[in-house]
Amino acid sequence: MNAAESQAETRRLVDKLWSYCNVLRDEGVSTIDYVEQLTFLLYLKIAEEKKNDLIVSEHLLPQGWQERGWSELVGQKGTELKRRYEQLLADLGDQAPGTPHHLIFAKAQNKIQNASNLSRLINDLIERETWSIHGTDVNGDAYEQLLSRGAADTKSGAGQYFTPRPLINAMVRCTQPTPDDTITDPACGTGGFLLAAHSYIVDTHVRPNGLNREKLRKISGNIWGTELVHGTARLAAMNLLLHGIGSWGEQPGIQVEDALARNGRKASLVLANPPFGKKSSITVVNEDGKASREEVAYKRHDFWVTTTNKQLNFVQHIATQLDIPGRAAVVVPDNVLFEGGAGETVRRNLLRDYDVHTLLRLPTGIFYAGGVKANVLFFEAKPPAGADQPLTSKLAVYDFRTNQHFTLKTKALRDEHLDDFVEWYLSADRPEDRKPNDRVKLFDYADLVARDKINLDLIGWVKDESVDDADELLSPEVIAAEIVEDLQAALSEFAAVAEALGGASSES
Repeated sequence: MNAAESQAETRRLVDKLWSYCNVLRDEGVSTIDYVEQLTFLLYLKIAEEKKNDLIVSEHLLPQGWQERGWSELVGQKGTELKRRYEQLLADLGDQAPGTPHHLIFAKAQNKIQNASNLSRLINDLIERETWSIHGTDVNGDAYEQLLSRGAADTKSGAGQYFTPRPLINAMVRCTQPTPDDTITDPACGTGGFLLAAHSYIVDTHVRPNGLNREKLRKISGNIWGTELVHGTARLAAMNLLLHGIGSWGEQPGIQVEDALARNGRKASLVLANPPFGKKSSITVVNEDGKASREEVAYKRHDFWVTTTNKQLNFVQHIATQLDIPGRAAVVVPDNVLFEGGAGETVRRNLLRDYDVHTLLRLPTGIFYAGGVKANVLFFEAKPPAGADQPLTSKLAVYDFRTNQHFTLKTKALRDEHLDDFVEWYLSADRPEDRKPNDRVKLFDYADLVARDKINLDLIGWVKDESVDDADELLSPEVIAAEIVEDLQAALSEFAAVAEALGGASSES
């Protein structure tokens, strides 16, 4: 199947799958819930196909399940179909932790209560396709597009786990993963960074030299992610499997745990967009059955400072997770650049102990979570430069925020919008040697640490065309979207101030 045929088949599958999503939405099933049900059913259907493969037969279900699985559902209707489906979900979810069945099916629930709709989904949609013959590109791309549509469903809140793919692609193009890299994402969501890194390695290093099964297996084993929310982790695991990363019969490379709780396996490359919420907290249920939120401060010996700010904790965690040599590209909100107290401590140590060489200032309107002002921080772990010698020499700041106008619906971010940044980034290893660019300004280490609170919120050299009434050239939709973004950002900042004042009064 050539590229055009693959794209056409992907579109056909997505349109077919999406048509059922529209039917189920009237039943109250959200897009992301629908994708979760597809995850369960596709796993069962692909397991059936692989079991019956006449050339290479694989049994992906638990030992002793030769007569169980997809065949229990096909042709069934009504309450009997619901009973069998729900029993399958429960039995697979009860498998031992560490198995792919437990990761995919633990706490799985049937969200399609209308038996007629469930029957149509199973018998008319999934049963009539032979998913194994589509190939990983088609199945994976179709699944990824459904996840993208689920992220756009703002009511479900799924967008918090979905980083815009053009931004992911730019970060991967800049860091240039290789087959020898060990690659992780400690807040992997639906697995976008892991997929993009794997795809880059295959396209750049494997396909030009001939695809090799053993090489692909080794690459897959060197890519893993961590996700706190089990429901999201199962989507990430399925996303990886459908893209050919890992083996259906083995534990996928997704761990369900709190990445901040311990210093995990070292990696030579970390790509991440950690959660934007500032406070780390857990839900505690007391003896009366009342739930409350308790803040969590991670007291780790390898952290520079103990704080409940999970954004700062993720920066610390990613820094400690890097091998030497190692490199990281991390999305961080603006407050990580200027917040005092723990923030200042983290920035001081990061600039001293790591080579923090590039900061990409991102525009608003590109994230599914509204009101987000964020950046990408690129830094590297290197051997010590010497006694009292900082590893950061110069920080290059690329301003992709000023005069940039995006919205999710009318002007979405595309790969080509970041081509100039990627080209500039790859023009030389050291920021000071890269080709001149009007959006770039260099800052010396001494100047950075001399700033009040080591504030890295560095702006002001790109001419803001809005003062010349350039906004009149923008469409009303873009102007309205930017006003909404600004208001949401302001509300987030007020909430952070109120939260800080509340914490201060409670501690005094």
